[in-house]
Amino acid sequence: MVNEFQISDMLTKLFGNISFSDTPAGLYDPLRYMIALGGKQIRPRLCLTTYALYKDKFGDDILQPAAALEVFHNFTLIHDDIMDHSPIRRGQPTVWNKWGDDTAILSGDVMCIDSYKRIAKAPAKVLPQVMELFSKTAAQVCEGQQMDMDFEVLSEVPMSDYMEMIGLKTGVLIACAAKMGALIGGASGDDCEKLYNYGYTLGLAFQVADDFLDAYGNEATFGKPIGGDIVNNKKSWLTTRALEKADEILHQQILDIEDLPVDTSEEKAFKIARMKDLYEKLHIEEDAKYEIIRLTDQALGYAATVCTGVRYEILRRFAERLVGRVK
Repeated sequence: MVNEFQISDMLTKLFGNISFSDTPAGLYDPLRYMIALGGKQIRPRLCLTTYALYKDKFGDDILQPAAALEVFHNFTLIHDDIMDHSPIRRGQPTVWNKWGDDTAILSGDVMCIDSYKRIAKAPAKVLPQVMELFSKTAAQVCEGQQMDMDFEVLSEVPMSDYMEMIGLKTGVLIACAAKMGALIGGASGDDCEKLYNYGYTLGLAFQVADDFLDAYGNEATFGKPIGGDIVNNKKSWLTTRALEKADEILHQQILDIEDLPVDTSEEKAFKIARMKDLYEKLHIEEDAKYEIIRLTDQALGYAATVCTGVRYEILRRFAERLVGRVK
């Protein structure tokens, strides 16, 4: 079977040679810029990984749909950065910051369209199922983003609502990648669903890990300023858990911290430090690490029902690389 080194090599070639239209440059340069920024390429890697559980070589029938997942993901990042007013992505200026809102919106739109052109390269035999899966996923990602924005005007949200939101915003696209690779690879319907559950649950673990790193990560490796969720009063897993655990006094302290000004770098640093002090009192760091491990173990439970031996180890190592950065 295809091994992980071959998958990495294939991804390097795939995105090193990916092309978009040359003109108008003002529309397509942001697409080239986003792809060139790199990233972890989680979704196409998982798509090729689950495909490789059933097939021994790669062709355009899987490579282009795998590329579509990354192109679509980058489209969502372009638009997310506009909505979040994020100036930095992967350590570099965001598209709206570099080209302006109007260009970012339009380039994001054409990037979404490009992803569908690549999805259409899936084998004719499974194209209807692949297209239905991808289209449903695309709508769910938008639903998750809307939930995330709706949460911004609420002082707090239940953990169940938060988990539903990250399931839509993050989990479903990773789940789609896992199922799509298996579907194109000829897996049974039962295997496809189990791999979807593997990807979905792993996506939840990944998002909790991302929330964790926003507060406790290293800016050089995280790719954006640490503490951004705290500064912007985002409903992260950490804040949601803190509000869930806090007594009446600490609960009010959290809300008071959220009301602190962030007009200067000093004010931002003070707000981040105050919130992290409160996280420490409530042992939120330990809770987040436990939740990441719990969700990862649950994902691996689904993987174990699909395959054993070397094939299972590939899925286990994928999960470890994805969320092991918080250990």
